[in-house]
Amino acid sequence: MSEKIGPGCLSNQKGSGPLLCVDEPLPFEIYNGQGPAPLVIVSDHASNVVPKKLDHLGLSSEHFDRHIAYDIGADCITRCLADRLDARAVLAKYSRLVVDVNRDPDDLGCMPQISDETLIPGNQDLSPTRHAQRIAEIHTPYHKAISGEISTITARDGRPPALFSIHSFTPSMNGADRIWDVGVLWNKDPRMSSALMEHLGRWDGLHVGDNQPYSGTEWAYTIDTHGTDVGLANCAIEIRQDHCGTIEEATHWADILADALRHILTLDNLHELQKY
Repeated sequence: MSEKIGPGCLSNQKGSGPLLCVDEPLPFEIYNGQGPAPLVIVSDHASNVVPKKLDHLGLSSEHFDRHIAYDIGADCITRCLADRLDARAVLAKYSRLVVDVNRDPDDLGCMPQISDETLIPGNQDLSPTRHAQRIAEIHTPYHKAISGEISTITARDGRPPALFSIHSFTPSMNGADRIWDVGVLWNKDPRMSSALMEHLGRWDGLHVGDNQPYSGTEWAYTIDTHGTDVGLANCAIEIRQDHCGTIEEATHWADILADALRHILTLDNLHELQKY
């Protein structure tokens, strides 16, 4: 998107004023915003961008090519999937190290002090004011954008859309290897997740995790807030990053997911509100 926000930017993080500079992007992007599909795709960790005012959080540039800063491949998969399904997508535009929009604002991991054994200098001893500023300028607008797209589709169709969240995971975390190729995360609502795992299970040699390598019952703020808590069908996908790090690999995953979701979106009761 070409829109910008903020009346200005101070060069010193310790000063007062807005966090985001006038020439920096919005905290979210709406991709394919007129898409007619009864689906909202979200990508919480699509970007590795840090506001200028935070001076790279005190990290060297190579850290922002790592999984600690963003979900490798997620941006490409999200856009390609939205294109294939003609669905709209909401993508977060700032690094998870600045604020993890897939965590509750009160969660200590929302602004991690350490990530995969890497100290994050710019997140040490954050004052309540600085914490609140990141929530107000990045976390809250992103989630309002998701709510807005859900409300727009519901008003248009007379029924709610499904919600699908795209993530990727590092093959090794904190010294432990992950054996899964892909994982499906869900909490209480099995409508999308069970059908998606069944579809993925048809691929020979694909090791599919059920709430692995993360559990949707623990770290699922976005799909819980906009899906489970209000009754929308939802789930999240986690793709191993050594399977989606190139454009070719990412588009291949978009094809796999599009094939599954075309069927899933036609399932009975998928577009009814159901609280579990």
